[in-house]
Amino acid sequence: MNRSCLQLLVLASTTCIALGSTATAQPRLVLQITVDQLRGDLPTRYYERLGEGGFRYLWENGTVYANAHHAHANNETVVGHATLATGAHPADHGMIANLWFDRGKAEVIYNIEDPRYRLLTAGAGVDDATEIDPTQRAARSQGRSPAALLVTTFSDQLAIHTGGRAKIFGVSVKDRGAVTMAGHAGKAFWFSKASGEFVTSSYYYDAYPDWVREFNQANHVRAYGGQNWDLLHERSTYLFGDKDDQPWEVDLAGYGRTFPHPFGPADGKYFTTLLTISPAGDQLTLDFTKRLILSEKLGRDDVPDYLSISLSSTDYVGHLFGPSSLEAEDQLLRLDRTLADLLTFVDKRVGLENTLVVLSADHGAPEAPGFLHELNIPAGYVKPGEWNRAEAIANLQRKFGIAEEFIERYSHPYVYLNREVMNAHNLDPAEVETAVAEALTDFEGVHMAVSSTALSQDALSDTPIHNAVRRNFNPERSGDIYVVFKPNWFINDFDGLAVASTHGSPWRYDSFVPIVFAGSDVPAQQIWRRVHTVDVAPTLSAFLNTAPPSGAVGTLLDEVFDRRLRVHD
Repeated sequence: MNRSCLQLLVLASTTCIALGSTATAQPRLVLQITVDQLRGDLPTRYYERLGEGGFRYLWENGTVYANAHHAHANNETVVGHATLATGAHPADHGMIANLWFDRGKAEVIYNIEDPRYRLLTAGAGVDDATEIDPTQRAARSQGRSPAALLVTTFSDQLAIHTGGRAKIFGVSVKDRGAVTMAGHAGKAFWFSKASGEFVTSSYYYDAYPDWVREFNQANHVRAYGGQNWDLLHERSTYLFGDKDDQPWEVDLAGYGRTFPHPFGPADGKYFTTLLTISPAGDQLTLDFTKRLILSEKLGRDDVPDYLSISLSSTDYVGHLFGPSSLEAEDQLLRLDRTLADLLTFVDKRVGLENTLVVLSADHGAPEAPGFLHELNIPAGYVKPGEWNRAEAIANLQRKFGIAEEFIERYSHPYVYLNREVMNAHNLDPAEVETAVAEALTDFEGVHMAVSSTALSQDALSDTPIHNAVRRNFNPERSGDIYVVFKPNWFINDFDGLAVASTHGSPWRYDSFVPIVFAGSDVPAQQIWRRVHTVDVAPTLSAFLNTAPPSGAVGTLLDEVFDRRLRVHD
């Protein structure tokens, strides 16, 4: 029995029969594609209008898990990327939110910031962090590293397995989309809106490689100056062709709510930001990735390499216009072309038969409440900034004999209580947590509020939502109360903008994502059983014969191996 068979026995508790040495040849490249905010239904929503080499190649030539979900409660960008990378839940990998409040430091922490490792391009590191929390602009560190990731990734295990010979890279517009996937042992690059370049930190390099410097000096963004994002096809062919100006859509800095969307001059204040809120962001990421593949000679020898590309534009477009908009529809059709271009390039340089491709998403997306209201579906916006002024909180202040505000801050999805006030009045934190959580459940748009005391004591009932919240709980980083909003209710604020939609809930529209494996002798099939994103990393480990990541809890997706091994119970 060969090694792949033995590993399947260990990880999946199955018996198996090897089909021959050629069937178990390892891929030369693992290509992990993560599309930010790609809800599981979106690739097939416009399937009849897709090209041949992108989504269609994956769906018709790969193993498609059509009922895949994130199993944790807070479906945000860093949380989903880290889960895909590690096979662990946020409770263990530590990325419980895009931001969390560090009580020891008395400051809000951006997930991958690390002042020990400066960016190699000065002033280029504030983009992602300030977009999430504009109140933190002055305090944000520009250093970046994966140090806050508490467990290993698949890419780390590949580095260990190959004695450090595997080449490992993560690329994205978003820093957190690149750093988490590259893990501790790889190298990460991301797009800086401040500099218009792809950048990295001193954690990875002392100086930029020549090819990166040459790519940045070519100033690829300049070509978009004075250009527009216009429709790919004739307007009448679009599902949302007659809904180009919906009242809930956002006009950012003159970008407009209708096509064409102008990028403005290349030296404009918002120029690089507007590029990322369009298919141009994905195209820039692809251009850089192609140069990386060539310059680093990925997949050119028998030592398997790893490349993660996280495509961010679908997320930015979804925030401003909603997933059911003409902009989101055109973005998906153009994303299909981007994927086809990427896969064609990899096929020419490495060979798809030598490449294991896996595509998924960090989270899904809710619909814009305005769109749902047109269909008579309840939806709305939540305003945590008003909670301290609510009568229910005033009643608790009177009950506990204090005048100060109970709620120190809300950093999604957690309420942080004012511990100084509780200590000054000798209040029992557990009692206060419970009382505030109970009060919050009656607030508009709130479905559930769970105290950290209840989570620590494992005092919750066995329900899908409770279990998802448990998987998000890390006692060192989580706040005092986890708040779950009602379905289709959320905070519509993104960097001070009243956005169309935003994600971060345990509901199915946020947890539902695609998982597709293709290339490298993976069979063509659709699987409808429920699977989870924590299953991806251990499946990659089994395919490459590495040990699973240290915190991985997922189940092996054994259908991926059908052509390599016959597996039966």
